[in-house]
Amino acid sequence: MTDIKSMTPAELKELMLSVGEKPFRARQIYEWLHQHLAVSYDEMSNLPKSLKQKLADWPVTALEIMDVQVSKIDSTRKYLFRLSDGNMIESVLMKYHHGNSVCISSQAGCRMGCRFCASTIGGLARNLLPSEMLDQIYRIQADTGERVSNVVVMGSGEPLDNYDNLLRFIHILTEEGGLHISQRNLTVSTCGIVPRMYELADEKLQMTLAVSLHAPNDKKRKQLMPIANKYSMEELLDACRYYFEKTGRRITFEYSLVAGVNDSREDALELAGRLKGLNCHVNLIPVNPVRERSFVRSARKAVENFKINLEKCGINGTIRREMGSDIDGACGQLRKRYMEKTESEK
Repeated sequence: MTDIKSMTPAELKELMLSVGEKPFRARQIYEWLHQHLAVSYDEMSNLPKSLKQKLADWPVTALEIMDVQVSKIDSTRKYLFRLSDGNMIESVLMKYHHGNSVCISSQAGCRMGCRFCASTIGGLARNLLPSEMLDQIYRIQADTGERVSNVVVMGSGEPLDNYDNLLRFIHILTEEGGLHISQRNLTVSTCGIVPRMYELADEKLQMTLAVSLHAPNDKKRKQLMPIANKYSMEELLDACRYYFEKTGRRITFEYSLVAGVNDSREDALELAGRLKGLNCHVNLIPVNPVRERSFVRSARKAVENFKINLEKCGINGTIRREMGSDIDGACGQLRKRYMEKTESEK
């Protein structure tokens, strides 16, 4: 692995020994990368020049900010980043009373094909390295001068489709020596890759798992999410129960409401019946309109009624507060617009 920002402290120590350096240099470099957010060896003032020369084969991953959109409504900031190979990804900074939350991407594009999502329209370009996931947070923190306290892996891509890199990212982000963000302040979303959910449960991390459900039954879910053709809702909910059993962490279910598709009283009651007895809460999301899709978001009243019907059956529900509604707020839209513009200029 030549990507130094994705290395664990133990791997960095091995690297130092392999290039004939003292092991303590590993800690210095790790702190420069993950605490001081250095983008080059030149910034690492306590490293000897000879070591910097030795490290020339291990370039420091640093994302380039291509565009920032700032909401006039609530100061939400949407970032478009360029990777070293020219691929584009996006991240969002949301400011809350309890602290700054950053939503990051785990892949450039996505291959999951969910019908209401802009991220997946062009397919998957590639997985992101742990360093590229981390650096979205680091660049935003450096740009704003403000600490990030919550991280949501819910931008473009399916995190569990990039499983090994995701795990490494989580450890570097939450353990000592880096930003040391509490695992309890980390949320990872999945559209429901069931075998990976079991693996993740066995890691016994203290993060929140957010499962994209979006339907009360298999038939409707298959219309919205191709993954539902592979894993039934029962298999998915069994994996959720296992996750709770192993971690003690309540499951969040994401439910995008599409007018006339999955937002009726019957849908709410069927969903409540399915989730009965599972320690969970449902996050209701009025769907973001995407130009290539015909979906229409549910009326505010329909969303509120859906929540009331869930709660009557004892299922906890919240309606997601919209952030940055005056900018390209939906996952993948800013990246997509940039790619279309680049394509048309060729």
